[in-house]
Amino acid sequence: MSGMLVRTRVLALSAAFALLLTACGDGGGGVDLDDPGAEPDTGDPGVEGEGEAAGPEGGTLVAAIGGEPDQLNPLTTTSSFAFTVLENVYDTLVQPGEDLQMEPALAESWETSDDLLTWVFTLREGVTFHDGSELTADDVVASMEYIRDEGANGWRLEAVDAFEATDDYTVTMNLNRPAPNLLEQLGPFKGMAIVPSEAIEGGTLGDEVVGTGPFQLTSASADVIQLEAYGDYWGEGPYLDGIEFRIIPDEGVKLTNLETGEVDWIDSVPPEQVVDLEGRDDLVIGRTPGNDYWYMALNNEREPFDEVEVRRAIAFALDPAAIAEATNFDAATPNETAIPEGSFWYHEYAPFGHDPEQAQQLLDEAGVDGLSIDLMVTNEFPETVTGAQVIASQLGEVGIDVRIRTEDFTTWLADQGEGDFDAFMLGWLGNIDPDDFYYAQHHSEGVNNFQGFADPEVDQLLDDARVEVDDDARKELYDQAAERIVDQASYIYFYNPDIVEAWSPAVSGYETRADSATRFVDTRIEN
Repeated sequence: MSGMLVRTRVLALSAAFALLLTACGDGGGGVDLDDPGAEPDTGDPGVEGEGEAAGPEGGTLVAAIGGEPDQLNPLTTTSSFAFTVLENVYDTLVQPGEDLQMEPALAESWETSDDLLTWVFTLREGVTFHDGSELTADDVVASMEYIRDEGANGWRLEAVDAFEATDDYTVTMNLNRPAPNLLEQLGPFKGMAIVPSEAIEGGTLGDEVVGTGPFQLTSASADVIQLEAYGDYWGEGPYLDGIEFRIIPDEGVKLTNLETGEVDWIDSVPPEQVVDLEGRDDLVIGRTPGNDYWYMALNNEREPFDEVEVRRAIAFALDPAAIAEATNFDAATPNETAIPEGSFWYHEYAPFGHDPEQAQQLLDEAGVDGLSIDLMVTNEFPETVTGAQVIASQLGEVGIDVRIRTEDFTTWLADQGEGDFDAFMLGWLGNIDPDDFYYAQHHSEGVNNFQGFADPEVDQLLDDARVEVDDDARKELYDQAAERIVDQASYIYFYNPDIVEAWSPAVSGYETRADSATRFVDTRIEN
């Protein structure tokens, strides 16, 4: 879903999203490139894991996830299941902290020029990949160039003209335009991971999983993925000997396995049981408001969905609150835009509500009668199956027949990419910056604009917003873009769900995150 497609992605947080426009570091602070004599920033966000309380070490955590990763190349996958695993294997230059603001990771500090056109990153020394080779600036440059040219998230680097390894531990990025959100583009999830340059040059990136993260891959099959602790990890931890990911699509089976002790951690629970489970002493429920959002998209390149009034009619016919209730009970907030309440970037706008009469009128005016829709969902995200049933019922009220097509997620992704659908329901996870929520999905040249939406006004607003350095002015542009995107029904937004996970009381040091990142580096387990 960062995004990660559902959950690619993705992520609570009502945290402030202040951009780090000046240098930052975990040791010496930053320096303004245009004024080297200026007083350095002394902020020290620290390294995640520092100061963690002592506890048991060793043991293998058995984690159940809802689907099989489509691949284990972090730079080309968009699958959230892949990122659940790879979050623990790879690192990025920077990464979101608990408040979702970017903090040092492989880069221990960075500096910017006043015009935001030059960014200089200083790497940690002594970091090694899982094959024992040392991380250098050449690996960062090779990774960035691969992402830009071949990766699924190349659009995140469109502002960068050139990457240069100034020396072994310094990378300079020269931009073609100001990018106030560059850090948010470099580190929101492991789709921007740093990989060995030799793997890229040798064409082994998709076959050999070699990162710098706290765990290294030892085996992978369709049912089980095994990781073991990497002893030379650069940060604090890990405290586990390893992690065993088991693929268990059925949420009820996952929960039963947790209750019987066959697994230690699960990535979701049946939504109708969340409240009851929160009152139990034999399980721990991790729950936080998330940045994820769920939606339905109509294929703008097929008739009659190429007509905006038909798309709007379908939006009027649907009830986001009912869909949220059916899929998540009380663990979701209806929202007709993407960005959740609590975010600085949230914009309250809900023009549709649930108005079947208006929907029917628009369909009549468009001359649409006896419409049948192929709605693609996947049972690896059960809420899409549940949501599709509600959608079918509500659209039936205005004479639209919905044929629900349930696919495995790999097939779902392939059909989405080939445009083989009338409509699909899914979600995005891991988004932080507003550009993440809108540009790739709704700009006419956006790489994730699978629905084929094209609107010059939206394009202009999104282009202007991504270079605006004033937060208030930038927000105004995104507010206008969001209204236009909603009005044109590029997506029909439904809700922002809470992130809900569960684990055994024997597990400690794990926190459910609003960005949906699954980090086990600080996790411990009682044997």
